[in-house]
Amino acid sequence: MDIKQIINQIYVIPEKSALKLEQSIEQISLPKGRILFETQKTGKSVYFIKKGIVRAYLFQYDNEVTFWFGKEGDTVISMRSYVENKPGYENIELLEDCILYHIKTRDLKKLFDEDIHIANWGRRFAEIELIKVEERLISRQFSMAADRYKALLENNPDLIKRVQLCHIASYLGITQVSLSRIRSEIR
Repeated sequence: MDIKQIINQIYVIPEKSALKLEQSIEQISLPKGRILFETQKTGKSVYFIKKGIVRAYLFQYDNEVTFWFGKEGDTVISMRSYVENKPGYENIELLEDCILYHIKTRDLKKLFDEDIHIANWGRRFAEIELIKVEERLISRQFSMAADRYKALLENNPDLIKRVQLCHIASYLGITQVSLSRIRSEIR
């Protein structure tokens, strides 16, 4: 997915503004296993995934708890760092070799100040991210693990093939044994 498609899926802006935004973004390649954001450190960048998959996780009682996956077209951000310029809560790890689009947060915020269309794009970006968080929270609180797994299969079928089952189980809030049982019942 190219940067123009990613920008437009968030919010379509006039060509002149889109070009200004695109010119401030660079493409980078990073290896599997790289940590983009680290808990208790302030992230200084925003990334968009051209190719690859990432996960966000926290440590709880010496266990890694995955709470988000990102793939092609998704934004990778430490929201607390982005909004408040404070250390983030999460670790974000590349699960595959990735090609990412990258912009420094300060450069993006400067563009917000200079161009109302880019500022509106940024507002829409933040709104979309808020809705995603709300949906994950509601799903986690009110859906059974089997239903969350079925939704994952429906909405992100390729994720099951690209991500280790231990990360999928953690994301669903269950053990790998429970995940195996759910998977066998669904087949």
